[in-house]
Amino acid sequence: QVQLVESGGGSVQAGGPLRLSCAASGRTFNNYFMGWFRQAAGKEREFVAAISWSGGRTYYSESVKGRFTIFRGNAKTMVYLQMNSLRPEDTAVYYCTAAPEYLMGSTTWGEYDYWGQGTQVTVSS
Repeated sequence: QVQLVESGGGSVQAGGPLRLSCAASGRTFNNYFMGWFRQAAGKEREFVAAISWSGGRTYYSESVKGRFTIFRGNAKTMVYLQMNSLRPEDTAVYYCTAAPEYLMGSTTWGEYDYWGQGTQVTVSS
C-alpha cells in the first residue's frame, strides 16, 4: 500500500521560513516524480512545485518561484519543500503527491496518482 506522509507544517509569521517533509513508502518510486500542491479554504487545489526522480528537474508555480525550493534527500523517497519569505496568502493545507514522470509539469491535480493526508501551514501578518 502506497503511503505519502507529510510533516513540518505549522504557524509562522509573515517573512519567516518553514520546511515541509514528505516520506514515500509502499512501492518502488523509480520513474515517479514527486511534488506539492496546496489548498486554501474555499479554493481549488493548486500546484506548488515538482521534482523529477533524479532531482535534476524542478518546476514551480509563479506564485512561489524564488521563495520556495523543492529537493530530494539522499534517500530518493524523501522530498522536502523549503519555504522562505512566507506570506499570508501561502496559508493552506499542503499535500505531497506522486505521479509517473511522463506527467511531470502537469498542474492538474486529478492526474496525480498518490496523495498524502496534508499538513496545515498558517502564515500570520
